[in-house]
Amino acid sequence: MNDDRESRHEKSGKVAGLRGVWRTAVPVAAAVGVALVVGGGVDLVHSRQDSDEPKPKSAKTKAVGKADTKGPRYVVGVRRNGTALIVRDIRSGDDVGLPVAAPQGQRFQRVASGGDGSYVAAAKTAKKVTFQRLSLEKNGHPKALAEIPRVAVTGTSTPWSDLAVAADGDKIAYVTYRGTRSRLDVISVETGARKTWTTKSAARLSSLSWAGDTLSFVWNPLRKVDGKMVEIRHQVRTLDTTGPAGDLGLSKAVLRLPKGSETAVLSQDGQTVVAGVTDQSQIALQAYSVETGQPTKVLWEKQVTGTGDLTGLDSDATGGHLLIRGGDGRLYVQGAPAVPAGDLADAAW
Repeated sequence: MNDDRESRHEKSGKVAGLRGVWRTAVPVAAAVGVALVVGGGVDLVHSRQDSDEPKPKSAKTKAVGKADTKGPRYVVGVRRNGTALIVRDIRSGDDVGLPVAAPQGQRFQRVASGGDGSYVAAAKTAKKVTFQRLSLEKNGHPKALAEIPRVAVTGTSTPWSDLAVAADGDKIAYVTYRGTRSRLDVISVETGARKTWTTKSAARLSSLSWAGDTLSFVWNPLRKVDGKMVEIRHQVRTLDTTGPAGDLGLSKAVLRLPKGSETAVLSQDGQTVVAGVTDQSQIALQAYSVETGQPTKVLWEKQVTGTGDLTGLDSDATGGHLLIRGGDGRLYVQGAPAVPAGDLADAAW
């Protein structure tokens, strides 16, 4: 893929002065047109299927600022071994209802907001991926799990695979792999119509997010170094899914992420990219203009435990609340203690 716009934005994209200071939600409203809740994972360990994974100890984190009670209350997580989905109350940290076991012969891989208050989970078998919709009662208890018809995709789902559901709930995007080459499928839930894009070179696709018919993703090309495949850069690109299918090179380069950044989401108006940036034991959210590729605002900064790796950044169905999964195995929620999440493979709200 072309690297247009990368070099001239690489230096300007670096976040200056990560001082571990909590920024309020107000700057986010100005930059993205939404309020912000920050989170990272939950301790979801109970399942009807047996698991030998130990329950992590509770983390003590000083609550800073005022809790955002307008954000999503429930998080749905995928247990790391894929055997169950578990609902957790993000405010209390308690599990809600019983875990939901994966369909027979399948393992959950990824989960995303379904756009209508439900959640969509990708469940893999050896040769295909099905998509299961989980509905919740008003009190957060799991109500029903049902396979979405006509939308299964063939291919190999791996830990690299990613899932995103459009805000209207009709379009599902999912990434599968053949070796180190990625394949992106976009399927209509209503009609089952689908389009497929593939890469000609080794690369990982991550951080899928929707803005109308535009799908954004982070392009991570791979190169063999000292006998190992390593990611050589991280670039945000957008794809008009109403256009022709085929070569993923048809996508458009938006910006090259700075050092310490591998995750990013596109605002629902398509005007702003919010990237997660790490610097030693600090993490931050940096907003960029899609039009210019230039950084606009540092939305949030925080000192964290460990190296400060940021493994996931996702928005809820409204696009107004961001969920951060930290590399230290925790969720960070505004105005509340962090919650352990070392046993989670994925989470969504």
